[in-house]
Amino acid sequence: MTTTDHSTFDRVESQVRSYSRSFPKLFNKAKGATIFGEDGREYIDFLAGCSSLNYGHNDPDMQAALVDYVTSDGIAHGLDMFTDAKEKFLEAYEEIILKPRGMDYKLMFTGPTGANAVEAALKLARKVTGRTNVIAFTNGFHGMTLGALAATGNAGKRNGGGVPLNDVYRAPFDGYFGDNVDTADMLEQMLDDPSGGIDAPAAILVEPVQGEGGLNAASGEWLRKIEKIARKHGALFILDDIQAGIGRTGTFFSFEDYGLDPDIITQAKSLSGMGLPFALTLIKPEHDIWKPAEHNGTFRGNNHAFVTARVALEKFWKDEAFSKSVKEKAAHLRKRLGAIAERYYLSLRGRGMMLGINTDDGEAASEICAKCFEKGLIIETSGGEDEVVKVLCPLTIDMAQFDKGLDIIEDAFEAVMAKNAPRAAAE
Repeated sequence: MTTTDHSTFDRVESQVRSYSRSFPKLFNKAKGATIFGEDGREYIDFLAGCSSLNYGHNDPDMQAALVDYVTSDGIAHGLDMFTDAKEKFLEAYEEIILKPRGMDYKLMFTGPTGANAVEAALKLARKVTGRTNVIAFTNGFHGMTLGALAATGNAGKRNGGGVPLNDVYRAPFDGYFGDNVDTADMLEQMLDDPSGGIDAPAAILVEPVQGEGGLNAASGEWLRKIEKIARKHGALFILDDIQAGIGRTGTFFSFEDYGLDPDIITQAKSLSGMGLPFALTLIKPEHDIWKPAEHNGTFRGNNHAFVTARVALEKFWKDEAFSKSVKEKAAHLRKRLGAIAERYYLSLRGRGMMLGINTDDGEAASEICAKCFEKGLIIETSGGEDEVVKVLCPLTIDMAQFDKGLDIIEDAFEAVMAKNAPRAAAE
């Protein structure tokens, strides 16, 4: 694998770092779907900041707006005070996102990460209901701070907490026991049973597509059942749309086509448009019962991100053109990955431009990603055992570069899987 002199990082930076171990290269520039090494070598980016760069690196319109704002002495840090950058973002979000979808939410600016948004959502649900228990799901990932970590399923992540992670009941996600077991019906039966052993929930927290958990995609029918269960039992229905949202599945919210009406929605990652830290917790007005400063944070509301996020909304979401292009690329991605999966008797996971191949073997998946990196493609794994090779390229990638990256994936599967898996009989 390509290496670089990383003595400074080894000497000074904590051992907790991870991505730099998979991609041991010194990078110094990025544009669109390309990242450049200091030596000038180009890499196609199929990671996109774990879906934080859905519009690619350094979009020129966002970049220009941010440079203009900074050089005109725009407010860089304003706590939660009124600023022109915030006002313009709020107006754009209301007019471009909420009103056309018939959605009525208050926008709460939390600290700048997805975990901050989830923490606020859980805290508010407990405040609204007066209950403590939260129902989360197997393979769910919601963040690394203690409240969000309690709702996260991965044992390796949970063990890092160092303390008991309480007040969360883990229910099986859609398909966890296979296609013939309806886990929503199971949950409802247990909650209906006074001896079912589940304390009355403050909230049911779910990702429509589990990004870190292995690209498990819930069906619309299952999610509607979960929402109905939440309503039946007086719990708030919280949708974590942090990785699956902002166009990743083809629509701004990943659940738009499913007829859902969440009490709370969490957003982060690509919300800022160009990788700046920024998170939102969307709250139904009747649940917005916070007292002033009852939940705060020094960096709640990033004014630089307000600028770029507004440009992203105006550029990509005022009409259906961008969404249509994403859906077309998603169909192409499914076709290309489907052919690879079929060749080696594997399966696809995910939805839209959040798709991957389940290798059923973490070592093989890691080896495939390493082969991809050698050939100039940055791509990562996902799942409880890192068994899924996950494509999260920028949604703005052009088709030629898209296919070039997919060709590299195909070759890497050939190199790693052909020696272990039989070819389809048709070949």
